[in-house]
Amino acid sequence: MVVGAFAIELDTVVIGSGPGGYVAAIRAAQMGQKVAIIEREFIGGVCLNVGCIPSKALIQAGHAYHNAKGGDAVFGVTSSDVKLDFKKTQDWKNNTVVNTLTSGVEMLLKKNKVEIIRGEAYFNNENELTVMGADDSHQLYSFNNAIVATGSTPIEIPGFKFGGRVVDSTGALNFEEVPESLVVIGGGVIGSELGMAYANLGSKVTILEGSPQLLPTFEKDMVKVVEKEMKNIGIETAVNAMAKEAVDNGDSVTVKYEVKGEAKEITADYVLVSVGRRANTEDLGLEAVGVELTDRGLVKVDNQGRTSVKNFFAIGDITPGAALAHKASYEGKIAAEAISGKPAAIDYKVMPSVAYTTPELASYGLTEKEAKEQGLDVKTVKFPLAGNGRALSLNAGQGFIRLVATKEDDVLVGAQMVGVSASDVMAEVGLAIEAGMNAEDIALTIHGHPTLSEAVMDAAEGLLGLPIHM
Repeated sequence: MVVGAFAIELDTVVIGSGPGGYVAAIRAAQMGQKVAIIEREFIGGVCLNVGCIPSKALIQAGHAYHNAKGGDAVFGVTSSDVKLDFKKTQDWKNNTVVNTLTSGVEMLLKKNKVEIIRGEAYFNNENELTVMGADDSHQLYSFNNAIVATGSTPIEIPGFKFGGRVVDSTGALNFEEVPESLVVIGGGVIGSELGMAYANLGSKVTILEGSPQLLPTFEKDMVKVVEKEMKNIGIETAVNAMAKEAVDNGDSVTVKYEVKGEAKEITADYVLVSVGRRANTEDLGLEAVGVELTDRGLVKVDNQGRTSVKNFFAIGDITPGAALAHKASYEGKIAAEAISGKPAAIDYKVMPSVAYTTPELASYGLTEKEAKEQGLDVKTVKFPLAGNGRALSLNAGQGFIRLVATKEDDVLVGAQMVGVSASDVMAEVGLAIEAGMNAEDIALTIHGHPTLSEAVMDAAEGLLGLPIHM
């Protein structure tokens, strides 16, 4: 074992190189700080390596295969000999998509003169930490400020120990072959996305959700559109389903569960457990330093990401709020700028929530219910994508856009969309809400034709009582 005799001095140290950490490190360096980022596993964190990015690649591969098998028949496009080379799919996902992005992030860090340190960090006190390398070496570092961005880990539930035929999202993304059958425990965003991806790739998928609704963070009328497509591609679902135990049969796994007290079971090739994630705040020395945590193990922070220890900041999944990559990136910029003395503060007015199901779901700002709970007098309008020419030309007329605005002056406070490319179309509305625009601002903006974004304009005109296409 080698131990560094002298501490290497840094202005700011960032722990974790996911979407929060690497963005924070680059922004801090841009502000003139001497920065190092410490990563124990892979640059880009969970999101780029085994989360957001590879899952979207797999979802796209699923769409391509499903359409080739007959999904494009409505266009007159058919094929009698469609084959799936899943090894090639995985190679493309890992080597073309993931590796391109992670190597790009590493290049950006180096370009901005951020030192990359490989190993595990442990805080000795408020201004010093030790990095333990893979070769059992130890090096001391002193710092003025620390940004902790260590992310989260899939939750393991009783009776479903990870290993063998019980996998977490990482395992599901890296199957060597498409399972003939798959049970998904947890019908939230990750479970629904991967369940639909594998159904499109040919698996017989069953999704078990413990709450009364699939995708429980989205409004019910939005989810119904997705549920209809799930049924179309052969997915079976059960809500109010409480998973009890997974029994490994050697060449299969049997999942025992209950629905309203009735015992049930189902056998499949694999079971994916996707019931949430827990914060990675253990084994860092945070509590010894004095950083306060919540009962759930999350780090308490103020509106700049500052913890109870004034020179310690925390961002992303280890802080209260939704576990979203874009939330982490946003908070990383705020923390880096706060350290640099800039008047930065967190404002979650328009935090996007997106699910890459089929069709996609996107929610910005307040729902009608949330607006009313805040005492706002609001009105809503729902524009069906069946009235949008571009959506119909894509054979994607399912879904709608809903805008939420104040009754008095039509100021936009929220928007929801279920439909093709919702993740991209809704960015316009997010900007409008952030800027305090009203429905007239959107209605008077000339939108290209034919485009999906015209549906936003049509919905805005509906709010004004001047609808053209509905």
